[in-house]
Amino acid sequence: MNAILGIINLINEKPFLKELTKHRCLASVPFAGRYRLIDFTLSNYIYAEITQVAVFTNSKFRSIMDHLGSGKEWDLDRRNGGLFILPPVHPDKKMKGDIQAYYDHLEMFRRTPAEVVVISPGYHIGKIDYKEVILQHQNSMADITVIYKEYDGEPVEKPIYHTCSIREDGGLSDIELYTSPFFGENVLLETYVINKSLLIDLIEACFHNDEYDFLKDAIKANISRLDIKAYRFNGHMSFIHSIESYYSSNMEFLNPDIIRSYFYDHWDIYTKVKHEAPAKYSFTSKVSNSLIANGCEIHGIVENSIIFRGVKINKGAVVKNSIIMQKGEIEEDVHVENIIADKQVKIRKNNVMVGSDRPQVIKKSEMI
Repeated sequence: MNAILGIINLINEKPFLKELTKHRCLASVPFAGRYRLIDFTLSNYIYAEITQVAVFTNSKFRSIMDHLGSGKEWDLDRRNGGLFILPPVHPDKKMKGDIQAYYDHLEMFRRTPAEVVVISPGYHIGKIDYKEVILQHQNSMADITVIYKEYDGEPVEKPIYHTCSIREDGGLSDIELYTSPFFGENVLLETYVINKSLLIDLIEACFHNDEYDFLKDAIKANISRLDIKAYRFNGHMSFIHSIESYYSSNMEFLNPDIIRSYFYDHWDIYTKVKHEAPAKYSFTSKVSNSLIANGCEIHGIVENSIIFRGVKINKGAVVKNSIIMQKGEIEEDVHVENIIADKQVKIRKNNVMVGSDRPQVIKKSEMI
């Protein structure tokens, strides 16, 4: 599918994860032991043979630039096409919306040989078959195809999702912005397939009318004028909108069926390669129902936990129901339970840390 341009839109990210997004954008938050959230969208693009990908960033993008680099791990370091990371053109001014970013880079859209554009956020955990979505879009001769899923996540306190109504013929009939969806409601995944010429027309028209939100001003405002079809995604998806949902989404990956569906079935999920030794387990270690990444040293007890690369858990330490990110260290005789420790956290000897209903988050590089 060389005539496809993939866009990863980080402009509209919200600080759902609070402490975890203080120094990074949402798309670069670590996930499942060795990945970042953006890895899933990028890997889905690669499976669909989308070899030209532009990442529109907004703020806190240093981490995402470091992670993606030249795009080598996703086979995007190529002479033609490849990976483009696009920071704000005017970093000293507040971004008005994603249409502002698209308009600032309108020349890229004009120059690309792609005839179809796929737009997606960078924080969806799911395996969307874009080959199938693009084929439906082309066969239906739709102007725009939107992807939705029936909501099956945890209850949402803040109105942050967008729901939609679908006609019997598969067309989009209405969009309700900023809702708290109930189980089974159709949630828009803010993922679209659109013909390039139409996209350029919509960007220009909205920008000149001082309209800057692509979903609201380009799609919802044109439902009656354009042929907008809907594609229902039925696969597993983690709805991440809070610290609690982030925690539970990670813990889902302790389920062998979930792991198999992501990392053994259909296509691979790629990430930045770290050349580290396999995890080391001493005779004092005891590990059950956990993900342990490479480069770790385990001398204590680990239960129902996700341990990222290069973590050291010392003798006598107990880690339960927790997420310990890269290069952390749990010293001797420490007990931690129901916590999320960001990168390079060190918990000193004899400490006890137990989270309540909400997992306790320890900020990056803290020493406790």
